[in-house]
Amino acid sequence: MNKNRSFSSHRVALVACGLAVLTACGGGQGGMKLGDDQFAVEAVSVTNSLQTEQYPATIKGVQDIEIHPQVSGFIVKLCVDEGATVRRGQALFQIDPTQYKAAYDQAEAMVKSAEASLKTVSETEANKKMLHEQQIISDFEYRTAINNTLSAKAALAQAKAAFASAKQNLGFCTVTSPSDGVVGTFPYRVGALVGPSAQALTTVSQIADMYVYFSMTEKQLLELTRAGGTLKEQLEKMPAVKLQLADGSLYAEEGKIDAVSGVIDQTTGSVSMRAVFPNKQNILRSGGMANVVFPYSIDNVILIPQSATVDIQDKKFVYVLQADNTVKYTEIKVSPLDDGHRYIVTGGLKAGDKIVVEGVQSLKDGQAITPITPAEKEAKYQQALKDQSEGNLATAFQ
Repeated sequence: MNKNRSFSSHRVALVACGLAVLTACGGGQGGMKLGDDQFAVEAVSVTNSLQTEQYPATIKGVQDIEIHPQVSGFIVKLCVDEGATVRRGQALFQIDPTQYKAAYDQAEAMVKSAEASLKTVSETEANKKMLHEQQIISDFEYRTAINNTLSAKAALAQAKAAFASAKQNLGFCTVTSPSDGVVGTFPYRVGALVGPSAQALTTVSQIADMYVYFSMTEKQLLELTRAGGTLKEQLEKMPAVKLQLADGSLYAEEGKIDAVSGVIDQTTGSVSMRAVFPNKQNILRSGGMANVVFPYSIDNVILIPQSATVDIQDKKFVYVLQADNTVKYTEIKVSPLDDGHRYIVTGGLKAGDKIVVEGVQSLKDGQAITPITPAEKEAKYQQALKDQSEGNLATAFQ
């Protein structure tokens, strides 16, 4: 019984030791080579690559409307809270209407008085006309009656205008939203004295759609618009863009570039551009910061895995397989743009070259190797793991 237990313990120890040795040899997905001279090799080819570039951007509402009162007075009520979503015509603030209600009542009374006066002089004019036709009164007296009627009509019109103004001012005591949108901050609270010339009461931002402003260099813009055509046609051909939010996440909706500045900034050499993003969930807020993610395609390039390169003093090298199965230490040039997994090779390699893609840290220039494909390497690795797990130590390290 003790012998069996001892044998099992030795077996587990050997398996653990084998795993440790396998890992120490640089194995698995991190670049293991199986066998002393076996390395995974791939032939490079020319392909097309979809890349992205990011541009710092500022988010703005389609329209940010400053809300100013049109009459002076004390705020007596805040009808909504900061950050509230409002509809066009919805009440935002209430200004003390006392003096404006008094002016309204007075103007209304003046209209009624003017209407009564007009009625009196109109009846007088009708009576004078009849007497004038009977030659009982003079032309002057009849003309005076006509002029009195005209004056009464003018007085009524004046009274109605004053009434309309008073009614409007009374209505201005309720400050309403001029559009659908989201309310900003409130610099004034209940009891504050406000007026048309004072600081804005708040801002209402239309955020159903959002403008995102960013800039790119003149050279980059030329590459996008080199095909020619009208500006409208060029904008329609531009690809949809994405938005990386402040927390690093990508905004779910895509945007469309709809405007390009016609003036190049002489200081920075950049061109201002604008994209429109839908904002149905009200996630984007005016004044926010983000990055516009701009996609573009690079044709006829060579892509290699980053695991195939060796970095020395800001230079990158690969091991190119020769006809005699030796490797040549070769410097390459790569684009500064990459996706974190692959490099875009701009020089040093040509289509058809075979390079070692894993385990390159243990290679030397001129070293002879046994090339295998990445698929063969993976198959041997998985088989080694299986042999170890099953205790086949005799075959696990072949």
